[in-house]
Amino acid sequence: MANIKSAKKRVLTSQKRADRNKAIRSKVKTSIKKVYAAIEAEDKAAAQEALRLATVELDKAETKGVYHKNMTSRKVSRLAKAVNKMA
Repeated sequence: MANIKSAKKRVLTSQKRADRNKAIRSKVKTSIKKVYAAIEAEDKAAAQEALRLATVELDKAETKGVYHKNMTSRKVSRLAKAVNKMA
């Protein structure tokens, strides 16, 4: 542990941010898995709803600075392409 007051504060704040980012990433991954699960089950309506929710989660993560905008747009594009590919 650091000795200087400002260094102690930085340790605490960076840990808080890391925990927040980890929770957001976990939420995003879960929502993406739900889209692919609906695609595997061949349930188009559920897949579209899951896609909508996953898009919202990805956009929130992007807004909070957890993910880069190009990464989120790439993920959304691939998910949408997979959902639209369903017959």
